[in-house]
Amino acid sequence: MASEKEYLEFVMEQLSLAEDVRYRPMMGEYVIYCRDRVIGGIYDNRFLVKPVPSALSMIENARMELPYEGAKEMILVEDMDDKVFLKKLAESIAEEVPAGRSKKKKGR
Repeated sequence: MASEKEYLEFVMEQLSLAEDVRYRPMMGEYVIYCRDRVIGGIYDNRFLVKPVPSALSMIENARMELPYEGAKEMILVEDMDDKVFLKKLAESIAEEVPAGRSKKKKGR
């Protein structure tokens, strides 16, 4: 089941205090970036984040879920009402995950 655009808009609004947050559509779902680093995504209308140590320490009794079959488990973010908490969560995850690989342009 693909995630709904309305849920994406809700999550992006809740993350609006975080620095440089954006999304990218991917096969009916959405990958969420903070400071150009993947912090998580929206899968089946669930906001899931990478299980890095800071995220695990910030979310008590973190519930782990699979974003899709064959993927690694991620943390389900259930409390979506506290924008300040979500800012801290997104930015702390961004500090811990490695930067993505830059794509080299192919010459002709």
